Amino acid sequence: MPWLVAADLPVEPAGRRFRTLLARPGILRLPGAHNGHAALQAKAAGFEALYLSGAAMTASMGLPDLGIITVDEVAFFIRQLVRAAGLPVLVDGDTGYGGVLNVMHMVRVFEEAGAAAVHLEDQELPKKCGHLNDKRLVSADEMAAKVAAARRAARDLVVIARTDAVAVEGFDAAVARARRYVEAGAEAIFPEALTSREMFEDFAKALPGVPLLANMTEFGRTPHFTAAEFEAMGYRMVIWPVSSLRVANRAQARLYAALARDGSTAAMVPEMQTRAELYATIGLSAYEALDASLVASVVPEPPAGA
Repeated sequence: MPWLVAADLPVEPAGRRFRTLLARPGILRLPGAHNGHAALQAKAAGFEALYLSGAAMTASMGLPDLGIITVDEVAFFIRQLVRAAGLPVLVDGDTGYGGVLNVMHMVRVFEEAGAAAVHLEDQELPKKCGHLNDKRLVSADEMAAKVAAARRAARDLVVIARTDAVAVEGFDAAVARARRYVEAGAEAIFPEALTSREMFEDFAKALPGVPLLANMTEFGRTPHFTAAEFEAMGYRMVIWPVSSLRVANRAQARLYAALARDGSTAAMVPEMQTRAELYATIGLSAYEALDASLVASVVPEPPAGA
């Protein structure tokens, strides 16, 4: 049954539920979900928490990931995921959308939208994907002030600090920044764009006791590792930020190419989610049951020979 109409809606704040998951043994797996339907599918697969990527949000809007979307636009995506699946969501907060007051505003808006956790990064605007070149960083003190502001504004929201310093200032500087951010109140650290197993392991050794988040994005600077491998390296969380969007986009490209070529979708029907599968995922019958005046829809039988 969809979370929106379920009888057992969670009463505990999302941030507390996220902390409970993080405190359990094992690594917390956070697949990216770029819309409400993806959130439902991730939940059906057994995941207990989700990640909302800035790159996935902007790409789904036809925009590059340069920090150009607004707090309210992100809140729209947060509400989609939370309303659909009811799972705790870690949200990409980019650079915080400005200075310390903007960070505090972002935290309040995200938490009111239902977010469980947020991560901030230490890049300047316009920011870049963490796996691209020529990133520019704010000072460690400026970033620490943002972290402190986020913690002050948060009620239950978990605040995670991301550092992009490895590719800009080197490994030791990234570790120093991470320690500074923990002192400022960061509850976990996200070291971005690490390039080897040894680097992941060394970073974990340099911050004993600090929960760490690994980013397993495809087509980036990080080699492919499994969740179990990241756990063995000392990481408590792992995200796959844009994977769902990449798969969906590739499928859509094939659909449009076939439609333009054939003038028909017939060749793509075997790859499609059926009407019955769609209705089951979004819980159409449960919504209809809310109103006794609605007649339950019947999935039409396919035409003879189809």
